[in-house]
Amino acid sequence: MAGLNKIIRVATVPLSLNILLRNQFKFLSRYYHVIAISSPGKDLVEVGEREGVETKGIEMKRKISIFDDLLSLINLYTYFKKEKPLIVHSITPKAGLLSMIAAKLANVPVRMHTFTGLIFPTSTGAMKHLLIAMDRLLCYCATNIYPEGEGVRKDLLAYNITRKPLRILANGNVNGIDLDFFNPALFTPEDKQLLKNQLAILPEDFVFIFIGRLVKDKGINELISALKKINGVPIKLLLVGPLEADNGLEPETLQEMTDNPNIISVGFQQDVRAFLAIADALVFPSYREGFPNVVIQAGAMELPSIVTDINGSNEIIIHHQNGIIIPPKNDLILHESMVKIISDSELREKLKQNARSMIAERYQQCVVLTALLEEYQNLEKNVQTPI
Repeated sequence: MAGLNKIIRVATVPLSLNILLRNQFKFLSRYYHVIAISSPGKDLVEVGEREGVETKGIEMKRKISIFDDLLSLINLYTYFKKEKPLIVHSITPKAGLLSMIAAKLANVPVRMHTFTGLIFPTSTGAMKHLLIAMDRLLCYCATNIYPEGEGVRKDLLAYNITRKPLRILANGNVNGIDLDFFNPALFTPEDKQLLKNQLAILPEDFVFIFIGRLVKDKGINELISALKKINGVPIKLLLVGPLEADNGLEPETLQEMTDNPNIISVGFQQDVRAFLAIADALVFPSYREGFPNVVIQAGAMELPSIVTDINGSNEIIIHHQNGIIIPPKNDLILHESMVKIISDSELREKLKQNARSMIAERYQQCVVLTALLEEYQNLEKNVQTPI
């Protein structure tokens, strides 16, 4: 690595680096000395081992905490001054704010932040104003801003977050998808039947899958309500994700998730491919997203998707081409769409046939990583200050 310019990538929690940026550091390390920073944890260790890059654990809290945030800021600043990177590139909100301030104070020449999603559009009151102010400060300290998708770009403009240019790389996704990894051909009929047996899924069951945090903002209240309205058809709903303590779910939703034998919850899963392989359709009724990887992953695994008309989802899915787009927060239309995808075999087969090819055309990982590398190299050429 001697002689290579340093790039430091920063996320608040190690899971973001491990899941969202899989394969990215290994690719970039052919051209740069890459260092990955997040809060300490086994996922950060795994990133270092799998990607073959240096890692640094610096504690960062996801929620606002003035004392802890100040300590994180000092630690980031001290590390940047020591390492003297060419580029600091952050994702996730807290890491973005702290690392962009620290990098500016440390005179890092190129300070990049990718907005993978925005919280303030769905916030209210004083918290909304605070989040807007924080993102404006982040952008002031950054030299280059990258929205992950057209919807995020429009929100940044609508709320006057920054006047700096907003550049979308490739087709918007932060990492693209490894189609060799997310490949339905990797799972034999025997593999799938074994998992179905373990989960008590019958051969005649139509399997909907949801992947994500089981919280109000992901549309879980509407999803459970819609499922309850489906009668006379053998179905299962496979919930893959953690039930958070502060989930905002209605008591009747939680009760139904416990009592309904057609709802199967398997918790957080590091590798979701096998669960996608046994499903018939993804249902993802979220209220807000940046650019949801799960919708891309489902498409790569040849699943049609039902998604809400929100940022990211409505860029990945084209209505009645590779999925169905519905309004958010509407359990009646969600129910109708779930029934339609069960009963209309011709439409379902069309969506399934298009699913993987439409993902491959726009989000193949090699395309995204090449675009990112070219951006780094172009920015490197424009740096006048010696490193």
